[in-house]
Amino acid sequence: MQSLYVARSLALGTIATAATLATVMLSLSLVSTSAQAATVGQPAPAFQVKDSLGKTVSLADFKGKHVVLEWTNPACPFVVKHYGSQNMQGLQKEYTAKNVVWLSINSTARSHPEYLEPAALNAKYKDWGGASSAMLMDDAGTVGKSYGARTTPHMYVIDPGGKLVYAGGIDDKRSANPADIKDAKNFVRAALGESLAGKPVSTPSAAPYGCSVKYAS
Repeated sequence: MQSLYVARSLALGTIATAATLATVMLSLSLVSTSAQAATVGQPAPAFQVKDSLGKTVSLADFKGKHVVLEWTNPACPFVVKHYGSQNMQGLQKEYTAKNVVWLSINSTARSHPEYLEPAALNAKYKDWGGASSAMLMDDAGTVGKSYGARTTPHMYVIDPGGKLVYAGGIDDKRSANPADIKDAKNFVRAALGESLAGKPVSTPSAAPYGCSVKYAS
């Protein structure tokens, strides 16, 4: 009887130790992921990557201008929500007309079924009437991971001094329903409007929503 009690105690101790180790590993993983993410109020991570036309694009090319980064994937219903309604294109046209640089970024891994070759990706966004300054091909996921981009869309606004002034969702309606756009508070429009006017951004971050970025494993 005593030996059975000891065996059970040892088993429970092993389970507890394993659970504790799993919790520690999860915490370390979360800390590691958080440490990689760009921080609002700090300089935006530098990058250099080719666009869908084969041209090398560097964030440093746009020093002195506002820059929007938009993580995208045309297979995502949340992206379809904002492009099918012309909401994203409307923002792109409105602010590129004000000398804002708008960079759409596709971090879908080449090995993923949703990956599109540059020509096919260009054709898709052309059909939608996309009006970004460039479509960046980040299939290695380097840029996305340096910013901590988690969803499509995931939005970032960088000021002319290179500081990140907004990071998060495009708006406060976390759905894939285009009907929700009309009543949504658009955080990107608000951030750009305030920053262009020389004011601090009143909502510098918000929870992103959408499909997960399909990074290479």
